[in-house]
Amino acid sequence: MRAYPDDAAARALILEVGRRLYEKDFVASNDGNISVLVSPDALWTTPTGVSKGHMAEEMLVKTDLQGRVLEGTSRPSSELKMHLRLYRENPAVRAAVHAHPPAATSFAIAGIPLDRPILPEAIVQLGAVPVAPYAQPGTQEVPDSIAPYCKAYNAVLLANHGALTWGTDVMQAYYRMESLEYYAKVSLYAGFILGRANELSGEQIGRLVEQRERGGVSTGGRE
Repeated sequence: MRAYPDDAAARALILEVGRRLYEKDFVASNDGNISVLVSPDALWTTPTGVSKGHMAEEMLVKTDLQGRVLEGTSRPSSELKMHLRLYRENPAVRAAVHAHPPAATSFAIAGIPLDRPILPEAIVQLGAVPVAPYAQPGTQEVPDSIAPYCKAYNAVLLANHGALTWGTDVMQAYYRMESLEYYAKVSLYAGFILGRANELSGEQIGRLVEQRERGGVSTGGRE
């Protein structure tokens, strides 16, 4: 397991990921949140009520894994509870990204998981993505809704809400959000606009899953 980033590196990475999310229209207004563990019992996270594309380092908040503020003058996002539950459920996770990318969020609204074996890159880089039951944003319902998916998968769609991705570092979590949105777009074009999506065979899927596992990723389910 790789070392935790120090405080300065974690803050810089959060700002970078926030800019990328905003520039790619994965978030609008003050949507979304990011967190990065810096020790087994502390993390840096984004503040409430601030655009992810216009954050400054002094806005970020350090908390413990109970959500108590250790450093910073801002309040953490109300969705921090979701991140904290993820870290409790899966100790291998070191960072998480929550956003509302349009295509993936459309699948979340429709209640359709992203699990069709049509895109090799999605199988290797992301895996299947289930849909968690609807939960009111900002409430304890949200962490409860994602808990069953935290160990076996790398991402989850939040019904009528958005998406959550995670990884061993924040860039992996962010790139999984990119892969998720690309997978959703291709699924939308092929399955619902062209009306035809040729699926890979079981043997082809198996080889791709083996490739994913050789890369050190044992999670992601199987399409």
